[in-house]
Amino acid sequence: MRPMRGCLNNWGGVVAVAIMAALPLCALRAADVKGARVWAGPEYTRVVLDATGPLRYTVDRKDGQVVVDLPGSRAARDFSSPAARGLFRGMSHARIGDSLQLTAQVAPASKLKSFVLKPASGSDYRLVLDLYPGNDGAMASVAEVAPKAADKAAPPPVAAVPAAATAPVPQYSNPTHSRRVAAEQAAAMLNGQRQVVVAIDAGHGGKDQGAHGPGGTLEKNVTLSVARNLAAEINRQPGMKAVLTRDSDYFIPLKRRYQIAREHNADLFVSIHADSFVNDDARGSSVWVLSPRGKTSEAARWLADRENRADLIGGTTLDDKDDSLAKVLLDLQQGWAMQASDVVAGNVLKALGQLGPTHRGYVERANFVVLRSPDVPSILVETAFISNPAEERKLRDPTHQKKLAEAVMDGVKNYFESTPPPGTWFAAEAARRSGVRLASRDDAGAAEDVAQRVGPPARDVHKVGRGESLGSIARQYGVSVSALKSANQINSNTVRAGTTLTIPAG
Repeated sequence: MRPMRGCLNNWGGVVAVAIMAALPLCALRAADVKGARVWAGPEYTRVVLDATGPLRYTVDRKDGQVVVDLPGSRAARDFSSPAARGLFRGMSHARIGDSLQLTAQVAPASKLKSFVLKPASGSDYRLVLDLYPGNDGAMASVAEVAPKAADKAAPPPVAAVPAAATAPVPQYSNPTHSRRVAAEQAAAMLNGQRQVVVAIDAGHGGKDQGAHGPGGTLEKNVTLSVARNLAAEINRQPGMKAVLTRDSDYFIPLKRRYQIAREHNADLFVSIHADSFVNDDARGSSVWVLSPRGKTSEAARWLADRENRADLIGGTTLDDKDDSLAKVLLDLQQGWAMQASDVVAGNVLKALGQLGPTHRGYVERANFVVLRSPDVPSILVETAFISNPAEERKLRDPTHQKKLAEAVMDGVKNYFESTPPPGTWFAAEAARRSGVRLASRDDAGAAEDVAQRVGPPARDVHKVGRGESLGSIARQYGVSVSALKSANQINSNTVRAGTTLTIPAG
């Protein structure tokens, strides 16, 4: 037997009690609450309580507070409140008889839902509390609140390089967002147009030093310096805003890095690294995107995990969709993100090639964890080989670090200029150059017209892997086999592994 979920349907007063299903009292064992985590998104705030076992619990919703009573449970010795985020303002805990009582301070008008998740893939039992904005609809209440206390249970706080003075409002980026979400974007406009958000991930950090150069240079220090330079370049550009996953020397788990990008509704995720090889003459920069195998495995994880399905994918929750529809929606979202990633990566690789040699002449693919976001275009940049003495010296040089950042910025900016997201400053600029009046037309249709006037999208390239065929590659990119053969001047119906193909525009 397992606990029943808490049913929390009465928003106006006390939320209904959720209790354990019929289970012999002697069989129940007290579970310790190990910690609490908070995620704040544009639509709701999620508080997750990790426990060592099944929980009996009741929830009482009062104005500005959520009181959770856990009979027979205890808080771990190092339990502390997560930092305030979104609609969550803080949490305290106390022993009331044989019960543990957790009191969360929340936005007064917020609404509440809760449910329990059983362990999955080595995780603990989880009691999930979802907070939604009240009827006033003020999205300002969802804006992230500055932490008031250290958060031992949650990952390190996200640091962002200061941008132009604008209100800290949610950002929306994905063209699959609904009309309602598009309307909410109005609060995040800069001079009437939204900024594009670029999440910059400085690889490694803290206890994870990364690769070592022969002269003792640490990868974690190089990546942080380049990331800071790139953030500064982005924040100087009108219509752009940078968010750093870390702005000092501390460790962030790999999965958490792309989650930070999603929480900030990033239009693009860029992870900065420095390559290494056993042979010290390996040289050149490279750019990586997620492999098709990584896309497939990540889709399976999202569809199988309830907490993932309840999250937002391109502005749409998968939790209320049947498996077939959820799979189709996720596949469409991932396909869009991967195609955008390929275009950005090609632009950045070309820009890095102007600065020095590239390791290979094409965008490479791998199943890197940081590239697995299903709805944020993501690239990983290997700035150079830190194991190469000559390149190590360059990577240590602040002037060269700045040039690397400028090259990546050139590639990123070129992408947004050629493929401007609807409702952004870049879309407005493209419309102005093309003579298109965005304000008088449907956003999506106008953006499509702008893209057509600006010119055809950059072509993708694909390195053929073992077991791949022209048919499978054509399906992956949404083109016909004949178009693929014509673009690459191929007469045969077969293609060898290792061949680099140009993918024609869809």
